[in-house]
Amino acid sequence: MFPNKPEITITEGRSASTGSVMKNFLRVLHLTLRRRMVFALTMFCSLVVALLWGANLGLVKPIVDITFSGQSPHSWADAQVLEAAEEVAKLEKKVADAQVELPQLPAAEQGPRRLQLQRDEVALGSARLGLTQAEAYHPWIVRYLPDSSFWALALLVGILCLATVIKDGFLAVNIYLVENLAQVSVVELRSQMMRTVLNREIDAFGNTGTSGLLSRFTADMSHVSAALSAVIGRVLLEPFKMIACLIGAAFICWRLLILSLIVAPLAGYLAIKLAQSLKRANRRAMEELSQLYGRISETLSGIQAVKAFGMEHHERQRFHERNKQFFFKSMRIAVYNASARTSAELTGTIIISLAILSGAYLVLNQQTTILGIKIMDRPLSPGSLIAFYALLAGVSDPARKLADVFNYIQRGLAASDRIYEVLDSEPAIVDPKQPVRLTNTRPEVVFENVSFHYKPGQPVLKNITLRIPYGKTVAVVGPNGCGKSTLMSLLLRFYDPVEGSIKLDNVDLRNMRQHDLRERIGLVAQQAMLFDDTVIANIRYGTPYATDEQVIEAATKAHAHRFITEKLELGYDTIVGERGGKLSGGQRQRILLARAILRDPQILILDEATSQIDLESEQLIHRVLEQFTRGRTTLMITHRVASLALADEVIVIDSGRILDFGTHDQLLKRCELYSRLYQLGFKASA
Repeated sequence: MFPNKPEITITEGRSASTGSVMKNFLRVLHLTLRRRMVFALTMFCSLVVALLWGANLGLVKPIVDITFSGQSPHSWADAQVLEAAEEVAKLEKKVADAQVELPQLPAAEQGPRRLQLQRDEVALGSARLGLTQAEAYHPWIVRYLPDSSFWALALLVGILCLATVIKDGFLAVNIYLVENLAQVSVVELRSQMMRTVLNREIDAFGNTGTSGLLSRFTADMSHVSAALSAVIGRVLLEPFKMIACLIGAAFICWRLLILSLIVAPLAGYLAIKLAQSLKRANRRAMEELSQLYGRISETLSGIQAVKAFGMEHHERQRFHERNKQFFFKSMRIAVYNASARTSAELTGTIIISLAILSGAYLVLNQQTTILGIKIMDRPLSPGSLIAFYALLAGVSDPARKLADVFNYIQRGLAASDRIYEVLDSEPAIVDPKQPVRLTNTRPEVVFENVSFHYKPGQPVLKNITLRIPYGKTVAVVGPNGCGKSTLMSLLLRFYDPVEGSIKLDNVDLRNMRQHDLRERIGLVAQQAMLFDDTVIANIRYGTPYATDEQVIEAATKAHAHRFITEKLELGYDTIVGERGGKLSGGQRQRILLARAILRDPQILILDEATSQIDLESEQLIHRVLEQFTRGRTTLMITHRVASLALADEVIVIDSGRILDFGTHDQLLKRCELYSRLYQLGFKASA
């Protein structure tokens, strides 16, 4: 057994190698507001569209009053001024007479008479306003409208068409700008999320799951984009249109407008409650979609096992159950969305119905009050009433469109919460504020009393103390799950030790920038980490500024150049497929080795690099490693005797502790576990 020593030193030898409901969505909107000029232009277009929308509906009044009055337009304008002047004169006389009579009346009669005088004075003010308006309109009508009802109608219809063309032009520009703002914001948000994800520690990917991240990058981003388009477009444009119409309707008769909108507060309350339910339902659906992505990814990545064991039916059933759950959650959203749409439509119908009944009563009976409540000072004209109806309809149409985007907005709120869960997460592995830069090009690797666990109470490494001088080749062996790969992950600083420290030349890895550390290390892993790109791009990965000549030289040293040029159709420009699927295991490993050779690291990590390749490829790779490991520190996890022959020393790990170390021959004689592993595994692979 390995003696209890405070430290292992490998001797010198030959040189070898959530908040408020909208908090997160407001943060997304902030990205949009950074483009102030585009946003301002979008607002301007929305205002122009809204004003022209209200103006077009307001044209109903002159069309009905002027062209269908039975008089020529000029005669109608003269009559309006005359009638208004007569009304003013009549009320002035009535008010003057009342003011003279009031002091002469008995005290008991003065109160009611004074109240009537006040009403007449209000009516006089309204009549004077009507006269002012009639006098203001008169010269315009006489000057610009032909004195023919038909041609006046034709001119007004032409103005309506021209205004519609202008409105639609601004609307088209508005739609383009809205989509531009939404897409640019989502592009930036997606980039922020990618930056955050790449800065997270390795362990975070196991916690969140790649399927959850994929769902956020795709479906959630799509929901945020749709919500942004809805908010910047519809939620700005449609209320502007509603406000323009409400102002126009209030100008005709504001009391009648208030009477018509009496049910609006109830509709607003229902909308708020439905919004809360929709956001919760959308969040649950998005989480279920992440699970669905995970099921698809797991099944497709393990398709070989699925088919080998005849589990297609089982996987179909598992997928069907998950798909069904997503369907149920989607239908709940549909129910809430339908409720929002129908409640908005019902509210609009009630508002229009109240306006029709009230307005018709006032016009048909030439009344100014309803149930004793004064609605207006003078009876409405048919044209004014029709224009009032048109403007109310102009309010209901934007309200209906807002109800249509209601679900998009709630999805965007839920999606932005899920996205910012990732963006706001703090990585466990961070660079120091004042990093130390290692200047020695031949650093030794030191593990000092290192302990580590993934879960508290379940230690993986216990009190590891180890010193590896520069240039040594060290093999790490032990049973599965003993902590070998974890040891290498700590050196790469994928994790930090729970206790103790790891140093390069007395500099703690936690005091170095991660980039500075990892640029000194080359990794050749059991799982070939190739990307769906060309061969030359995969070899150059990690050394982006290498020339083509340097890439070819590295491939030649790795015994990869020949098969690349002779067996691959496009040579170095051949796309290797997802995870290098178009290549054999040996070809993938040789490309990985060429990548490491091109990087020329000070420290080389080989994690079962030859465990899944054929004998011929293994022999070629070992020839390369025999030369390449010289002049650099090499740590390798292996069960291959051929690989052990490269090592200066062998470390045996069991249950997270260093059990023994020495040369292969020394360990065979004195370490029972090593001898047993050799007999069971190493010898079989020799």
